Amino acid sequence: MARAPSRKLRRMMKQMGLKMDTLNDIEEVILRGGDREIIIEQPLVTLLDMKGEHIYQITGGRVKERKPERRQIPEEDILLVAQQAGVSLEEARRALEEAEGDLAKAILMLKTG
Repeated sequence: MARAPSRKLRRMMKQMGLKMDTLNDIEEVILRGGDREIIIEQPLVTLLDMKGEHIYQITGGRVKERKPERRQIPEEDILLVAQQAGVSLEEARRALEEAEGDLAKAILMLKTG
């Protein structure tokens, strides 16, 4: 008897164009904010697909919160970017931080921006 409501529910979901799958291979979910990260380990993740619109439902798991580490940018990288782009050291530092340490990307951002 317990199967009837489940079968009826699946039939109704199909009529509405709603598909539901459990993603069993997910080990960790990371939610990144401006100044923190929330890590959910061993979550139960369900994917709801409603006519091409995807909704992820995350439940369970161990939750940890951490502050992301700021990347240390070597002074020689800052100097190189400042020289190549013809900008101040502070502008070069900001560009490198935004480019996550990528020298070429930082130079391009400064020259084209």
